[in-house]
Amino acid sequence: MIKQKVAIVTAASRGIGRSIALRLAEDGYKLVLMSRSDDLFALADQIDARPIKGSVNSASDIERIVGFTYEKYGRIDIVVNNSGHAAKGSLLDLSDKDWKEGMDLLMLNVIRMSRMVAPIMLQQQMGSIVNISTFAAKEPALDFPVSSVMRAGLSAYLKLFSKQYASHGMRMNNVLPGFIDSYPASEKVINSIPMKRLGLTEEVADLVAFLASEKANYITGQEFVIDGGLSKSI
Repeated sequence: MIKQKVAIVTAASRGIGRSIALRLAEDGYKLVLMSRSDDLFALADQIDARPIKGSVNSASDIERIVGFTYEKYGRIDIVVNNSGHAAKGSLLDLSDKDWKEGMDLLMLNVIRMSRMVAPIMLQQQMGSIVNISTFAAKEPALDFPVSSVMRAGLSAYLKLFSKQYASHGMRMNNVLPGFIDSYPASEKVINSIPMKRLGLTEEVADLVAFLASEKANYITGQEFVIDGGLSKSI
């Protein structure tokens, strides 16, 4: 029986990523964290994690964190693919560069990470990947055009990955947050949320921790909206 599992968390230095790292540390995981920010190192010291400074936009940085983790611990049980925010703007004013950077940041990050960790998880016959997406993957929002489009693509990738690898003990699920307290929001936005408040990063982390755990062993290929009732789609 495995006594201590190993997890990778990206974009881990602040906000949702930080809360996820803190929660997984509480749950006893050995952690390897990645971020572009130097804040990562203080967090890593706090929870006895291993920090890797890098970006999810970079295929070589993703390869580096996977290689480091496997070399150090000999296994990878959990990956949480978190990322920053894509460009915003009027739909037709967004440049090719905006769209391409959004694809790297919000969809190719997961595809590249999956390509790197899948052989390890296949050998283990177990592993869980949790992707932080957005409620706009289900209800596209003009306020978040690049994110809406790219994360809808991520939803399709989720289904394909799960269909191919579920029988090998590998799971993938998406978490779709609404407006969370890691970023400020206007009174108008808050009033549009049925719960009349922002979500807490800790609430997102609790959901991620459940999906990563053995309690969710029969859950794969699913998307979990955590938005205080904001989404209206059925």
